[in-house]
Amino acid sequence: MEKKNLIKDRTFDFALMIIELYKNLIVHKEYVISKQLLKCGTSIGANVEEAVAGQSKKDFIAKMAIASKEARETGYWLRLLKASNLLKLNYEQYLSEINQIINILTAIVKTSQSNPGS
Repeated sequence: MEKKNLIKDRTFDFALMIIELYKNLIVHKEYVISKQLLKCGTSIGANVEEAVAGQSKKDFIAKMAIASKEARETGYWLRLLKASNLLKLNYEQYLSEINQIINILTAIVKTSQSNPGS
């Protein structure tokens, strides 16, 4: 039986949230930012999956760092959508979740970097 992995589960669930938001944005004819958001918002979990299967600790850290960067980019697009009022939606649940994911990924990377022998 596979052990539960909080960040894998959260990033997967977040990707599903982003896909639903993307579909909503497309319905309202927002094609440019929505595509950017879809790419980076779903990429977070993909990089976490790769990290978990990393060949070394260095590989794990590199993939988690990429996931963190993708999460920050996702936050940028979400903030831009909110500030621009292109589509009047409540983005708070997305912003809250991405900020929590960023915090978790940052902690994972920092902890992994500070414990080179483990």
